[in-house]
Amino acid sequence: MTALADDIWGGTNCNQSPSPVCEVSAGTRPDHSTSHGHNNTSGNDASGDEGFGCRYVPVDGQPPEGQQKESGGWYMVLCSPDGKDPDSHGPVWIPAGAQRPATLSPEQVAQIARKRLQMPRPTISASPGGTQLVNLPTWLWLSDGWTPVSATASVPGVSVTAVAKPVSVTWSMGDGGSTTCSTSGTPYTADRDPKSTSPDCGYTYRTSSAGQPADAFSVTATVNWTVTWSGAGQAGTFPNMTTSAVVALRVAESQGIAAG
Repeated sequence: MTALADDIWGGTNCNQSPSPVCEVSAGTRPDHSTSHGHNNTSGNDASGDEGFGCRYVPVDGQPPEGQQKESGGWYMVLCSPDGKDPDSHGPVWIPAGAQRPATLSPEQVAQIARKRLQMPRPTISASPGGTQLVNLPTWLWLSDGWTPVSATASVPGVSVTAVAKPVSVTWSMGDGGSTTCSTSGTPYTADRDPKSTSPDCGYTYRTSSAGQPADAFSVTATVNWTVTWSGAGQAGTFPNMTTSAVVALRVAESQGIAAG
């Protein structure tokens, strides 16, 4: 048979035993323009299933066992014209008058929310200002890029929020050394002893940057983020994400600091 729903046509071949299983072919009418694909991120939220390109297409089939006396119908959920994408599924039985379930699972909506996360770019700061000195502590901190962020995606019946939180920052110091800090670092202030070390994030250079490109070390700060999601009574995690920034630091031989 051929089923029509809005701008989608579908050809189905269903087997009733032991439960309905259908081969589906689908496409769009040539005189209409329809956007497909559930990863539509043009806005901060979606007001309906069509925002993700998924919709119900009716197919032939007998009521499931025990529900022969109830009216309703079988439907395929199509999220692409050919129904071969991983989000298309079915058939599902929906009793007459019942509200259709969300076309996407919480996990699928969570993937959309994750893609909407706007990760802040780290801003590197170091002290002493200007040129660093060999054998004297360098304080390291991020003046930006250490704030948790979140994003939400929804379809009717399912709303999911993804949250990214910074957990560590790894500093590659350009001289072959590195250090990892569990905080964004403490800003250096003028009232500090220049020989003091940072309480939570610092490094001490043992060689100067003379002879390096532009006579400076290329320093990279890479922030590691954990990403979790929750919604529709479920929760989960995604693989960690990273953001990074690079700055050039000149390191000179220390001439010593007079006491007193």
